[in-house]
Parts: sequence; structure tokens; C-alpha cells
Amino acid sequence: MKMTFLGHATIYVEIKGKKILFDPFITPNELAKEIDVNSLEADYIFVSHGHEDHVADVESIAKRTGATIVSNFEIAMWFNGKGCENYHPMNHGGSWDFDFGRVKYVNAVHSSTLPDGSSGGNPGGFVFETDEGNFYYAGDTALTMDMKLIPAQTNLDFAILPIGDNFTMGVDDAILAAGFVGVDKVLAMHFDTFGFIEIDHDQAKAKFKEADIELTILGIGESAEF
Repeated sequence: MKMTFLGHATIYVEIKGKKILFDPFITPNELAKEIDVNSLEADYIFVSHGHEDHVADVESIAKRTGATIVSNFEIAMWFNGKGCENYHPMNHGGSWDFDFGRVKYVNAVHSSTLPDGSSGGNPGGFVFETDEGNFYYAGDTALTMDMKLIPAQTNLDFAILPIGDNFTMGVDDAILAAGFVGVDKVLAMHFDTFGFIEIDHDQAKAKFKEADIELTILGIGESAEF
């Protein structure tokens, strides 16, 4: 399975021919200025929570491509109110069989307010079970014991975890999170975009290596196979 990093927490993956975007934040991200948001195709846009740095390009991409927005009830309905016709609301603990695989919406410990001040409901992450592999997109979250519930139901191949600290888990907690969800491969997200979340890449990789976990830190626009 090939994952492409588009900056911050924005990940692109194609599963069974379906194009999937997570938390598109490209246009306002100076580090992602080489990415042409108007050329991105999507069948689905998964949104973990309502903060601007995770929803900035959702509306424009959804309206242009007709992508289905998948998020919690509050966020899905907020985008529907802005004219996005295709949406699929979920809530914590719920699962759904999509045409590319099964997805469960799981807990995250964070906050969630939409750009206009509306409630973004409760933040979450997504567990994907597909014929091409299983993975966990954590969204923005602290380390939480709820993560230990995931491997009780799903054998993951890898996890996509925030490592930037300050607003989310940092490197040390992400290492613990990898153990909680039972993976030895992690794709990093939510780092370097702002001064508050700049990290030392070499130090992060060394800490993960010491824990026998393979950490992949991609440059914007780069891809890796998992």
C-alpha cells in the first residue's frame, strides 16, 4: 500500500482503485506550496476533527471532485450545510463497510472547533481494514489507553501517528502508542508545520529504532510503501 504525504496531517492513499484523502490542509500550508490542490482527485475525504489545519481544503476538493466526506456527525453536517452533497456521518465506536474496505471511527483525545466557531463534535481517528492492508490513522490525539482496544479487534500493518508534540503526542508517547496498537511500522504526521511542532528528525528516528519500530518521515510530496 502506497502512502503519499502532502504535508502536516494530509495523507493520500489509493485502495481498490478508490482515492482517499485524510485531513486536507494544503492551500494555507507554506511548506506545501508545491502541491497543486486543484489537481488532487478524491473519492473520499476523511476528516478527523474540525480544526482549520485539518479541514482547510475539504470544501473545495469535495465540491470539485464530488468526494464523500467521512467524519463525525457534526462535521459531516457542517460541510453539507456549505453545499457539499456527498457525506457519510459516523460516531465513536461505529464501523461501516465502504466499497474499499471497513472503517471504524475510534477515540482521540484532543479538541475540535470548526473555523467559524461551531462545534466540531468529538475528535477521532480511523481504523481501516482492507484487502490491501490494515492501518490506523490516529488524527490529532494524546496517548490514550483506548488505543489498546484496537489490536483486540484488528491486526494492524502500520499506524499513522502525530509526533510533533505540544498539540498532540510527541515522539516518546508515539512510541508507546505504536506498542499499544501493536505495530512496528509508523508513518509520521503533524510535525514541522509550525514552530510549536518542529522536531529533530534524526533524534526521532533514533528513538524509534531503539524501540525496534520503523519510523518513516516523508518529505511533502514523497511516497512510501507499507
